[in-house]
Amino acid sequence: MPKPNSPSNPPPRLGRPRDSQIDGTVLTAARELLAEVGYARVTMDGIATRAGVGKAAIYRRFGSKAELLFAAAVHGMDIEPPADTGSLRGDIRAMAGLVRERLSAPAARVVTPALMVEMGRDPSLVARFQSTFIAQERQDLTAILGRATERGELPGPQDPTLAHLLLGGPLFLALFAFHLPVDDALLDELAATIAAGLIARANEPAP
Repeated sequence: MPKPNSPSNPPPRLGRPRDSQIDGTVLTAARELLAEVGYARVTMDGIATRAGVGKAAIYRRFGSKAELLFAAAVHGMDIEPPADTGSLRGDIRAMAGLVRERLSAPAARVVTPALMVEMGRDPSLVARFQSTFIAQERQDLTAILGRATERGELPGPQDPTLAHLLLGGPLFLALFAFHLPVDDALLDELAATIAAGLIARANEPAP
């Protein structure tokens, strides 16, 4: 019988089934307007007009402008974990490369700081992001940790929250707070350190 969340029995994707054509049209319109007028001047009305769809159709898919622009500029709900590299270190390194790619894009560099400000003002937006985008990212990390368990690198299922913090925190700080060059050497070091730390912690003897 396939193990839960194994490659042969992947975890279910979050979110409702959508019309991919409408989704693509809306996201393209959002990206175009973001590039043309900037985050503050993008409106849901403007996106609906540019996309040629009703605003109600957009709100059935995205609960707010911030959520829509994040999906357009960084990632949506259809992201997948990277292909199996054969090791936890390799999988984390591949995931780090995807995170760098998403957060380094010009549109993401505009949207992400603005989104952080909005989340600081609106607890409901925080809750929504935790139940959608953050949950999806964590699900992908769960799949990576599950592979490591199947290989014997980890002794059993692990909470993905720590891995999520260890991976996302340094990259976010480097890109948006310290403005450091996030090159391949840095990603290699991060992946090696995170993988070694997770394995050592998981294999510590019980107190």
